[in-house]
Amino acid sequence: MGAGRAPKRVMLFSGLLYCDGAPLAASVERMKEAFGPVLLETAASGWHSSYYATELGSAGIKRKFFFFERLICPGELADIKLQTNGIESGLSEEEKRKVNIDPGYITPARIVLASTKDYAHRVYLQKGIYAEVTMLWSKKEKTFVPHLFTYSDFRDEGNIRVFSRMRDALQAQLATGSQTFPGCK
Repeated sequence: MGAGRAPKRVMLFSGLLYCDGAPLAASVERMKEAFGPVLLETAASGWHSSYYATELGSAGIKRKFFFFERLICPGELADIKLQTNGIESGLSEEEKRKVNIDPGYITPARIVLASTKDYAHRVYLQKGIYAEVTMLWSKKEKTFVPHLFTYSDFRDEGNIRVFSRMRDALQAQLATGSQTFPGCK
């Protein structure tokens, strides 16, 4: 019989969808207050879906990723998703979001996203929040690889390179052992 073990710390990130720069800047400031300094901010890329057009605006939805310096315990993901939902709500106008924040984390083996939506590939965490493994690390290919349900923007080669680089940064942080959390290695 196996014994339960404390999980290793993970790197928090958020993918933000937005049209207007003002809600983006406000949401980033609120995330910094909640989660600490940003280690890396990616350049904006186009969003190739009309799924959020009604809320965010139909002209020029963009995606940016933000990776945070402070490592977290993976068990914090549901609470973090609730915090980012609160940021979205606080920036909403006429009950329409101006920014969509998708928090997740990187481990040496996978990328995990939080969601409020249940689906076949998602696992319930708590408080109405689900988690999905979005990409897996391939030791053979030395990169993250998408699977059946991976969103198209995560499949982008440039984004995969960024996530792989952040995996390296995570491993360097874990090697120093400088950040400790009760219940987390």
